[in-house]
Amino acid sequence: MDIFRTKSVEQSIQDTEAPEHRLRKRLTATDLTVFGIGVIVGTGIFVLTGQVAKQTAGPAVALSFIVAAVVCGLAALCYAEFASTLPVAGSAYTFSFATLGEFPAWVIGWDLMLEMALAAAVVAVGWSGYFASLMSSIGLTLPGWMAGDTPVINVPAMLIVLILTAILVAGIKLSSRVNLVIVIIKVAVILLVIVAGLFFVNAANYTPFIPDPISTPAVEGLKAPLIQVLFGITPVAFGVIGIFSAAAIVFFAFIGFDIVATAAEETIEPQRDLPRGIIGSLLVCTVLYVAVSLVVVGMQPYSQLSTTAPLADAFTAVGQNWAAALISIGAIAGLTTVVMILMLGQSRVLFAMCRDGLLPRGLAKVHPKYGTPARLTIIIGVVTALLAGFISLGALAELVNIGTLFAFVVVSIGVVILRRTRPDLHRAFRTPMVPLLPILSVLACLYLMLNLPVETWLRFLIWMVIGAALYFLYGYRHSRAQRLRPGIKPDQFR
Repeated sequence: MDIFRTKSVEQSIQDTEAPEHRLRKRLTATDLTVFGIGVIVGTGIFVLTGQVAKQTAGPAVALSFIVAAVVCGLAALCYAEFASTLPVAGSAYTFSFATLGEFPAWVIGWDLMLEMALAAAVVAVGWSGYFASLMSSIGLTLPGWMAGDTPVINVPAMLIVLILTAILVAGIKLSSRVNLVIVIIKVAVILLVIVAGLFFVNAANYTPFIPDPISTPAVEGLKAPLIQVLFGITPVAFGVIGIFSAAAIVFFAFIGFDIVATAAEETIEPQRDLPRGIIGSLLVCTVLYVAVSLVVVGMQPYSQLSTTAPLADAFTAVGQNWAAALISIGAIAGLTTVVMILMLGQSRVLFAMCRDGLLPRGLAKVHPKYGTPARLTIIIGVVTALLAGFISLGALAELVNIGTLFAFVVVSIGVVILRRTRPDLHRAFRTPMVPLLPILSVLACLYLMLNLPVETWLRFLIWMVIGAALYFLYGYRHSRAQRLRPGIKPDQFR
């Protein structure tokens, strides 16, 4: 069927050479690693540690972070092979087009659009909250209509999105430099908190390290995990099962390493540097997450941890109030880079889709001075600012989670398919133990997806139905593959 026509690796790389659609190669392995750290280290390290320790895993939350990191690591190895073999903007969308076909690629692109747009807006709202809190601590209270829990228009959130949009338009190298400075600030804050917290650790708080399991039957109806509805399994808190249940939650603190792959086309030595950037950023963030979680549960009994600001409140509990302001600064720095890199990732995915004609091709033109997809970046910035400024996104935030896991599943399957269909391709990085490792990646991601609420699955399916309709109304008819079909070459779209 036409909708499953694939785009060869050679044609994908050839498309990057068109002058009006050529992105500038400016990034190194260090830039990519810092991008990964910049988007991964956000509110997860400041909030999720206390939440899952108190409600699901106890002091063993560190093990939950390790489990989640292993799941991400399996997917990261698959991403690394694809990104080094096919160094083209678009990440999972481009990989899917080369292996599964045009319609599956559209589905993934549509999925990534949902993931990154909502995530950027949600994080911008979170940034606004921390910013308002910091302003209040120095005596500058922002009016309730423009900031706070229920603002009429969230002005700080909109402003930070628009400022970061301007930086992204101005060039990928400028974006990487801004990201580097902010990442240094937030990692320094995290390291300082870890070192300072060690002086207040009480070894007795680690006992029992794995608390006895208790059932949590309170989650019912559409809010119940899908695995409970399908198999009648009652969710369990604490115990060994609680560690894995917590991993399904803290997994989302790692969301973002895949965005490194969207910058493939702008990397100077993609075959060498992309695997380093993807895997390196994941390793650094895992160490930081595990260290922070061990310090937090050591400073306070897990049952007394705060679920909103566990790190700050843990220091307050031991009489170190100075940490609250410092942690707010770290959180603001962390969220700034998350918003910026999410918008960067989305612009590159849409850029690849527009270049293939599945969305208006004129939007894929690169700015002659800055070498960035300026039109797309501005559109994404405006839409994200409006979402962050006017819409309550809390109920939709879990869509980010299921969207990411779905992309991981597709990429893991794609590695196996491309190994079979194109064994001749040069692979600078090869995923080990194929097909075993990709299969484990798929199973691990599916398990975590099953732990998401039924209502999240329903919203995800509705979004996918809308995307399918848009593809057949516009994308299928305007696809470059469709228009080139009469004189098509066998090494282009087959």
